[in-house]
Amino acid sequence: MEQLFFYIFALVAVVSAVLVVSVRNAVHSAFYLIICLLQVAALFILLRSPFLAAVQVFIYVGAVMVLFLFAVMVLDIGKEKTKEFIHSQWLPAVGVIIALFVMIGYMIKRGKLSASLGIYNEAALAKNTEVIGKTLFTQYIFPFEVVSLLLLVALIGAIVLVMKDKGRARKNNGAGS
Repeated sequence: MEQLFFYIFALVAVVSAVLVVSVRNAVHSAFYLIICLLQVAALFILLRSPFLAAVQVFIYVGAVMVLFLFAVMVLDIGKEKTKEFIHSQWLPAVGVIIALFVMIGYMIKRGKLSASLGIYNEAALAKNTEVIGKTLFTQYIFPFEVVSLLLLVALIGAIVLVMKDKGRARKNNGAGS
């Protein structure tokens, strides 16, 4: 039964991920991304990792998607002209997708995919939050801090760019009056 749910969640995640990049409306794209991220959280639950599922929902679905939707609404992308819906890379993309599905089908047929889902015992899975925390804050502390500094610099850069554009807009509006 668990394997059936895995395939259902995975199928919905793949379909919604394809819709993210294929719809024209940015708000609809964000909605499909939320669906995809929720399916990934469901897959984490199936892998007996509720901590990662909660982090997935809180950080990605909650915070990042709210910021993305806010940016879409502020930028008002609908006013800009959109390019052609199907780009020139559609033929190689279809080839890669077909190859991916053939490989996944081959793995399912040979039993490698279903066997790899059950390789962890319950005792190891029960301590996954502790293991993730210890690994993140011991072995990967430097990359973790570098990423946090990069995000801080990106946030400051975005604020500076917005404030600079607002200053130019005020000067232009004040000079024309």
